[in-house]
Amino acid sequence: MPLVHTRDGTLLAHPGESVLETLERHGHHVEFQCRSGYCGACRTPLLAGKVHYPNVPLAFVSPGECLPCCCKPVGAIRLDIRKG
Repeated sequence: MPLVHTRDGTLLAHPGESVLETLERHGHHVEFQCRSGYCGACRTPLLAGKVHYPNVPLAFVSPGECLPCCCKPVGAIRLDIRKG
């Protein structure tokens, strides 16, 4: 099962859900606008691991970043994010 590690602990991702959906299900509040990779508002530091984008996002994503709204974890990932 894919895991999402945050500053607050380890979250279990359900099959098929985006990283944003995993975060929301566990009480994290991430700023977003589009849920499709168009705007980049949810850009988050990706400290370790890999993510997969089922559809290529339109927003620019630098190395070491991800767009939680439209990516899925590949195995375990580590994000620089806290509940808030």
